Amino acid sequence: MVKKWWMERIGYQIYPKSFKDSNGDGIGDLNGIIEKLEYLSNLGVNLIWICPFYDSPMDDNGYDVRDFFNVAKEFGTMDDVKKLIQKAKDLDIKIILDFVLNHTSDEHPWFIESRKSKDNPYRDYYIWHEGKIKDGNKVEPTNWGSFFGGSAWQYDDLTDSYFMKIFSSKMPDLNWKNEKVHDEMIKIAHTWLDLGIDGFRIDAVSHLDRAQFEDTDVSDDPYPLDWYKFSNLPKVHDYLKKLNQEVFQKRDVLTIGEVGGAASIDEGLKYAGFDRNELSMVFNFDHNWCNNLWEISHPKHLKTDVLRLKKVFLSWQEAFKNKGWLPLNWLNHDQPRLMSQYGDRKYPIKSAKMLATLLHMLKGTPFIYQGEEIGMTNYPFDDVSDFKDISSIAAYYRHLEKEPDDPVKAIRKAGMSSRDNARTPMQWDASLFAGFTDKNPWLKVNPNYKKVNVDKNLKDENSLWYHYQKLISLRKKSAYHDVITYGDVTFLDIENPNHITYLRKNEAKILLCIHSFSRKKQTIDLNTYHIEHVVISNYQKLHANEDTLILKPYESVVLEVKEKL
Repeated sequence: MVKKWWMERIGYQIYPKSFKDSNGDGIGDLNGIIEKLEYLSNLGVNLIWICPFYDSPMDDNGYDVRDFFNVAKEFGTMDDVKKLIQKAKDLDIKIILDFVLNHTSDEHPWFIESRKSKDNPYRDYYIWHEGKIKDGNKVEPTNWGSFFGGSAWQYDDLTDSYFMKIFSSKMPDLNWKNEKVHDEMIKIAHTWLDLGIDGFRIDAVSHLDRAQFEDTDVSDDPYPLDWYKFSNLPKVHDYLKKLNQEVFQKRDVLTIGEVGGAASIDEGLKYAGFDRNELSMVFNFDHNWCNNLWEISHPKHLKTDVLRLKKVFLSWQEAFKNKGWLPLNWLNHDQPRLMSQYGDRKYPIKSAKMLATLLHMLKGTPFIYQGEEIGMTNYPFDDVSDFKDISSIAAYYRHLEKEPDDPVKAIRKAGMSSRDNARTPMQWDASLFAGFTDKNPWLKVNPNYKKVNVDKNLKDENSLWYHYQKLISLRKKSAYHDVITYGDVTFLDIENPNHITYLRKNEAKILLCIHSFSRKKQTIDLNTYHIEHVVISNYQKLHANEDTLILKPYESVVLEVKEKL
């Protein structure tokens, strides 16, 4: 294995709109990020992924790009970008940006030209179709559904045609069969790398190819969402190999693909295997939903499927051993907050520290999502007007259509999985609007901000924040650096539904990492190990003898051990 710089970095994802507002308009911005870079450096972070701040009409909070070469006025200017890059370099913080390859805004100049006429030079930059005749009426080319609900096709009366949009109607899909699109994206990538960034998180990368335009029969819905029609198809790899050859490998940059669409582990290796010459890593979502969230209507009934979660981690870790490198993350800007998804309200700090240790002691490059380090939680939505995310609003109305007499239930169900949960403003302190802004923020602040905030964490040496800092320090600069970063991973007691336990091992050291998901005491057999040191724990005292370890509720402990002869 060739060691790369990004294998030894600690990542942090920033959703700029919600991170820090520097000018009092209620919207986070680039200068807000600059202001907080030293905070991140003190935590131990030395790699940041920043979500889109390109010029955009903000139909999908910046993922609908209008101009790849400019900054949205809400976020700042290109001069602010340059200041941010320089300040980050001064602190030895690498920067990767979101690179949106699948679509643009419908206000992008390419699309404005594309829809003017069927013979416009930009027509084939997007996926257009004449539609088909059904029962004497013109309808969509296929019955494929969109991720945001409704059809994956949008009718445009200017040329009496349909364009494809697997997300929002204001986000037309680019046509990657057109090599001119490749050339444009290569130019964009080089421009940003020339400015001094260090790579890209590539949005929706698995969706760059399309199946034959034929109806799907996966469900009885008018527009079934059949991911396999536009996810993880063969041509995607051809496009990525070209980008790698023309851009990535020439610049020694970090590239992380977002591979949704039910990508299998084998498909993940096709994107990011060491021998594939495509991407450095891939984010997968298999571990994000290992609970019963889709089956319940109230969060108090949420239950983690520990066995499933364990087997997901085991499968990806084993598959990528010596074949590729994994990013480690619990969530991103599209998923519920970690504490609300897998934490325990009765044991918030203990369960939060356990979850942090579980992830950070695995093999890969860790990524913290903003606010995760202080234990931020889901927002208590009680009205559809609380939502800003278009997919959450659509989900609410889908639930309401099924049960029109129960709008409260519809709000709860949409709220539990809402993307807005991760996008509420960062909670910096207990002042009005949580120190994020001094005006009304673009999205409501979670009402628990007086109890859960950065300032309170920094004043408590036993807080979750300091636990994250210690985990990062162990990985970066302790005697355990090598075994944590590059050591083998072996999962133990695989069928136990109450804890996740694994070994980290190299020629010099063995770490036994034990993480309880139970409110009840658990017994761990230590018969084959001798404890040398407690490396990190979320309890002050260890209850162990020569052969047995008694775990307290949500106890998480990493032990340096030696095998008994």
